[in-house]
Amino acid sequence: MSFWTENYSEIGSVNNPKRNFRFKVTFTEFDKLTDYGSSDLFYAKTAEKPSFTLGEVKHQFLNHDFKFPGRVTWQDVNITMVDPGPKSGDPETSATGVASALTMLLAVSGYELPVGPSSDYMTISKTKAVSGIGNVIVTQLDHDGSAIEEWTLYNAFLADVNYGTLSYADDELTEYKITLRYDWASYTGIEFMPA
Repeated sequence: MSFWTENYSEIGSVNNPKRNFRFKVTFTEFDKLTDYGSSDLFYAKTAEKPSFTLGEVKHQFLNHDFKFPGRVTWQDVNITMVDPGPKSGDPETSATGVASALTMLLAVSGYELPVGPSSDYMTISKTKAVSGIGNVIVTQLDHDGSAIEEWTLYNAFLADVNYGTLSYADDELTEYKITLRYDWASYTGIEFMPA
């Protein structure tokens, strides 16, 4: 019998289908840039799971094309966040929300404004960009809040940040959209071992 036709009150323990709204996103080092006190992004609104493309190599022989699997390329992950604003009302003594943290993350990555001679030689490096975010973990939760699917993005760094659009006609929460690039992702419980 299909899961949507089951009478859940009569059959006891039944697996519930996964739901898109049960998730959390964690940047393990991001809490150092915010004043929210947690590396879990409770303000994440949407998060893509990782995806990959398996390339191909063709070998042509006479009238035939033979295809062989090529390289795995992990695709970018997009995350949308709302800004809960500053925890403290004094911008001089604490971070002032997600916009501030994202901007500080760019600085931590090695970017400096070209305003003086001391900044002429500073550049962004992968080591600094990756260490500013830490591990990125996308966790899908069950109805009890336990992890049922967990993806870890390795060597993730900011590739794109959109601070949003302001409008007098829009009373929605302010959103920020970011794109992360990474080298590979792992799924908890799956070991990629040679056969």
